[in-house]
Formats: sequence, C-alpha cells, structure tokens
Amino acid sequence: MLHVMFNVDCNPVGKQRPRFRRVGNFVQTYNPKPTTDFESLIKSRAEQAMGSMEPLETPVALYCYVRLPIPQSYSKKRLRACLDGSERPKKPDLDNVVKAVQDALNGVIYKDDVQIVSLHATKKYDTVPGVEILVKEELP
Repeated sequence: MLHVMFNVDCNPVGKQRPRFRRVGNFVQTYNPKPTTDFESLIKSRAEQAMGSMEPLETPVALYCYVRLPIPQSYSKKRLRACLDGSERPKKPDLDNVVKAVQDALNGVIYKDDVQIVSLHATKKYDTVPGVEILVKEELP
C-alpha cells in the first residue's frame, strides 16, 4: 500500500467562492488570490513529495491535520486553552480548507479528487500554523 505524507508550514486558508468581473461583453471567472496562493503552495509541496512518481489511479484516503495560528489578541489564559485543546478554532471552515487541499492535489498525488473514498480532517490551534497531509491508497 502506497502512501504520501508531507507538511506545509503556512497560514491555512479556506477555499473561497469564485469571483466574476466583466471584460467588455464577456464575464470572466477567477479565484481570489489567497485561495490560489494557498493551493499553489500545497501543490508545490505535493510535487516535491511525489518526486518522479505518477499520480495514483486507485481509491485513496485523505488525512488533513490543520494547524491554525492563535490570534495575538488572546489573553494568556485563552492562549493556554488553545494550546491544551480546550478552545478550538471556529474559522476558517474546515471543509473549505480541505476542499482547497483536495483541489491542489488533483493531478499531482491522485488523478482526480473523485478517487477519495475516505476523508479524515482535524483543525486546532498551534504555535506553528500549517497543514499536515497524508494520502494513502485504499485497497479492497
């Protein structure tokens, strides 16, 4: 069973809705810059982790461990609560962060995110923000 694991130290961003702008008689669709920057960083690290391997074509399990920065405005009491896990982050939405990760891994780790048959995701506060990603083949 093949698996790929890597870590990306960054400030995790949830996938935002596409934006639209009019260019002459046409409407152009684009993704907001924070989303594209986050997805590009994930994709780059995934390419490094894969090396010369081809994208998987089998069903896969995706594990995402999202570490969010603790707001600087928090008191020492709240800081301790964040670090011991008794206070958990509300934003960004976990499913939006995972969707950005899934889209970034398309064509790199797996051919398409429809191959994901099992998904495990967690978010919590940490002193070093980032995303730890594990993709494993799910064999019958």
